[in-house]
Amino acid sequence: MPVLPGAEPYRHEGGEVGVLLCHGFTGSPQSLRPWARYLAGRGLTVSLPLLPGHGTRWQDMQVTSWQDWYAEVDRELRGLRERCSRVFVFGLSMGGALALRLAARHGDAVTGVALVNPANKVHGLAAHALPVLRHLVPATRGLADDIARGGVTELGYDRVPLHAAYSLRQFFRVVDGELPQVTQPLLLMRSPQDHVVPPADSARVLSRVSSTDVREVLLEQSYHVATLDHDAERIFEESHAFITRLAPRVGTMGSPMPEARGGSTTGG
Repeated sequence: MPVLPGAEPYRHEGGEVGVLLCHGFTGSPQSLRPWARYLAGRGLTVSLPLLPGHGTRWQDMQVTSWQDWYAEVDRELRGLRERCSRVFVFGLSMGGALALRLAARHGDAVTGVALVNPANKVHGLAAHALPVLRHLVPATRGLADDIARGGVTELGYDRVPLHAAYSLRQFFRVVDGELPQVTQPLLLMRSPQDHVVPPADSARVLSRVSSTDVREVLLEQSYHVATLDHDAERIFEESHAFITRLAPRVGTMGSPMPEARGGSTTGG
């Protein structure tokens, strides 16, 4: 199936600091493209992949699983590591869970993690029925477009394929068990008014990671897809400040400053 216009992956070859961005469940790179472009505009190397089964039609997602989604971002991270001296992983919603697993499994290969409204659990009564329900009903109502800003639309499926939702439930359990292995600096940005992911998910992440360098930012004017909402610019600026703090010899264009070339690397 052809990729929906706007759902295409995004890549930019910049300096020696790389950023991998992970989009959410049933979403697409469209929700993170402004963030990716902001970082690219500051000279960073950026990768924003399209997860398998996403960006076409919801039926295509029925035959994918969390292992497919994770394998895609894992490949992208390994590619960035070959080209960059430092790599950060960022994520929205389920993309936050993907980013956390990358941090847990890759250790020092990941310099820092930035999350926006990270998901940690499939909520609601239907979650308990998924093992059976997925064999009876192919899909349910979609999750897209939880945005406070008027006139802005998220490019995502209007249906949630239940086989994929069941796999997502399993994935969250895997990630939750690995959270204590996350030791990297963590920037967590969340919306108090989020109609998709409750505050308990962010609280759970913060309580279980082993990171000691942690900053929490409240996105008071935005809903779940905050990267397209009123607080988008704040997300972009906070994340860039996070990068430059952890890679202090990185210049404004993303490459090491002249005096840092050939010298030791500090920070992070």
